[in-house]
Amino acid sequence: MDFLKVNQKVWEQKVADNYIWSQAVTSEEVEKAKNGDWNIVLTPKKHVPKDWFPKSLEGKKVLCLASGGGQQGPILAATGAEVTVFDYCEAQLGQDRLVAERDSLDIRTIQGDMRDLSVFEDESFDLIVHPWSNGYVDDVLPVWKEAYRVLKKGGTLISGFSNPVEFIFDLKEMLDGRLVVRHKLPYSDLTSISEEELQELVLNQGEGICFSHTLENQIQGQISAGFAIAGFYEDIGGTMLDQYMNGSIATKAIKL
Repeated sequence: MDFLKVNQKVWEQKVADNYIWSQAVTSEEVEKAKNGDWNIVLTPKKHVPKDWFPKSLEGKKVLCLASGGGQQGPILAATGAEVTVFDYCEAQLGQDRLVAERDSLDIRTIQGDMRDLSVFEDESFDLIVHPWSNGYVDDVLPVWKEAYRVLKKGGTLISGFSNPVEFIFDLKEMLDGRLVVRHKLPYSDLTSISEEELQELVLNQGEGICFSHTLENQIQGQISAGFAIAGFYEDIGGTMLDQYMNGSIATKAIKL
């Protein structure tokens, strides 16, 4: 199964359904950002600390990596940054184009796989914003390596991702309000559940094909690519696990 194509179709439907990660920012939010009042998220709730960004984004080249949906890109463009939004789903990119046209913002959108940034030259960006999306690819290490390559020396990568522990639980049971430990990590929708369960997940529940990544690959993977981790926080994950633990992680990394 081509998980990229499946996930593309799933996210096209999520855009049509006005899913939370596909809801474009309002004109009011864009106007506030133009006046210096802005925030973005990498995870469900917490705002990214302002000291994770350059003091001024005016003229900075920013890559919003696997970050379509009309959210982070338009806000950063409104601050004066030169923004490129890169995503595999054209419908998600369409949300950024919608806001750009509506609010007179300059945003470049490019369709592509987050593991392959060959469309960009080395050291093209000052800042990369990568929110909570690498669970949709089977290997996160190429994401970090490519991010390092296209980031300028001294540049910043800010990322959000899931705590892999959530993947030990049976998803259907969890959606029904029960926590049932079932899966060994690392988890993959392609190998950890039956074909019938996968079809139910995608066709009937509208979920994308997901993969867990070890914390070693998520964090040491960035370090091995050449980054220094300079910031860290946790947030909720948006599931029933929120009453027990934070299911999301965010990191700030600097290209040395």
